[in-house]
Order: sequence, then C-alpha cells, then structure tokens
Amino acid sequence: MLALRYHRFGGPEIMGVEDAPEPHAGPGQVRVAVRATSVNPFDWKLRAGYMAELVPISFPAIPGTDAAGVVDEVGDGVEGVAVGDAVFGLGSATAAQFAVLDLVATKPDNMSFVQAAALGLAVETAARTLDRLVLRDGDTLLVDGAAGGVGSAMVQLARARGLNVIGTASQGHHEYLRSLDARPTTYGPGLSERVAALAPDGLAGAVDVVGLGSVPTLIEIVGDPGRVATVADFTAYGLGVHVADTSTGRAEYALADAVRLFTDGAFVIRIEQTFPISDGPQAHHLSQQGHVAGKLVLTLP
Repeated sequence: MLALRYHRFGGPEIMGVEDAPEPHAGPGQVRVAVRATSVNPFDWKLRAGYMAELVPISFPAIPGTDAAGVVDEVGDGVEGVAVGDAVFGLGSATAAQFAVLDLVATKPDNMSFVQAAALGLAVETAARTLDRLVLRDGDTLLVDGAAGGVGSAMVQLARARGLNVIGTASQGHHEYLRSLDARPTTYGPGLSERVAALAPDGLAGAVDVVGLGSVPTLIEIVGDPGRVATVADFTAYGLGVHVADTSTGRAEYALADAVRLFTDGAFVIRIEQTFPISDGPQAHHLSQQGHVAGKLVLTLP
C-alpha cells in the first residue's frame, strides 16, 4: 500500500509517500480502506520527537490517529460492523491506504468522509477530559484554545452537557465561538481579569487545549489544580492537574454521541483545509504553525 512515512525525527520535510506493508485487523479491530484522515498536533509532536520519552515509536513510522473509510477486514470479537460498512474511528498509522482502527462508529449518510475523519480524536479527547473534571449542569468552564479541532469539540460537548463555556481564541475566531454558543475572549496576558469580567461568580473548571504553558495561569484563575485539565501539556503532571492521557481508558461512547448530536444538527465539524495525502508535509507544517481553526484533513483516492 501507499503510506505517508518518515524514517527519523525531524520537520515536515522528512515525510513522503512511499510503499509500506499492509496492516491487518487483530482481535477487536477492523481494517478500513482509508478515504480520509486528519492531522492533529499529536501527530507532528510525535514526528518531531517531542514525545519520544512518552510514546516510543519504531521507524519507519506512519503518522495519523483517526480515519474514515470502508471496512474491508473485521477482527475476531467485533460485533455490529461488517465488511463494506462506512465507518470512522481511532487507531494508529492512519495516513495510509489501509489502517487498523480500535474504536469505530458508523458514519451517517449525511456526514462526508472528510467530516468523519475530523471527528474521532477530537470528540474522544474532549469527552474524556470533561469526564475527569466531573462538572455539573450550569457550571462555567474555561477552554483555553477553543477554536481548534479539540477545543471546538469540547465547547460543543460541554454545551450539550448544560455547561456555560468561555473560550479563548484570537480575535478573528471570536464570531465562530459565538456560533458555538461560547463566550469568547483573547488568550495571553490579562486573561485572569478578562475571565473575571465574564464569570464574576467564578469557574468550576478550566482546560488547556494548546499546551503553550497556560496551566499555571489556569490554576490561579480557578483556584484549585484539581479542577484544571490539559490535553496538550505533558509537563504538567507535577502540578496536580488532570493530564488527559489514556491511562484511565478512553471515552468510547463519545463517537456515537457525536454522531447523534451531528444528526440532530447540534454539532458542527469545521474543516479548515483538505490536502491530498501527497501534500501531508504541507498539512503538518500548517498544523505546526498553530492558529488553525477546525481540522486539517488528508484525502486518499
């Protein structure tokens, strides 16, 4: 099969499309003929070697953690999925013609493969993080980095749970956050004062989505590290916050919940840009620059 691969840690330019061995579905897994796969910050952080001590990888490596496609192999023990089904979900090495997925959900007819590829990792990460904060209906949550893929998914899932949401983003993305029923503000210096003006009764929790060092500020704003979580700052384990890794399991239910919300018109999947898989390095470069609203998606023929 053809796959986007790299043979060492480095910048986007080290990747290229080349021949690679096909994977096959094991117990509890399905293999899909990939139609689309998204590019997430996790992918380029792994490729750049920033997470080498946390997530060991073997070279040559294929990036990608979520995909959408058509099932062509079903492993032992899998129920409710058959060869020929259009699905999306989470796995590894998904930037390829074939990929193995561990978590899957059926793609609804009114959702494109591009939209479905952008959904899995974002909603699972957002739901898992919200679960750790144990918030209640009517609570106010601050999402630092709310316009990106995970951030916008977190805003929408939080609103569906009855939470009030304040989201940080650059000024150009504020109208988008308002369309998701969040109250926007800018990030950076003065955040504590801006949040206090928007939530005079205080916050029940805060989440760092971008990993740019805001966790200490969020702890100061909320007043309790146990009510702060990060999905992107893996240096924060010693601060007493919830680091949203998968050590306590995955929010498997999140994929089906997102499908239900999407079908009901209550969930927006924003695609920033699509690229053919041959332009994977360009997509990684754009993701690594930051300031992406929505998701970047690679397509396969």
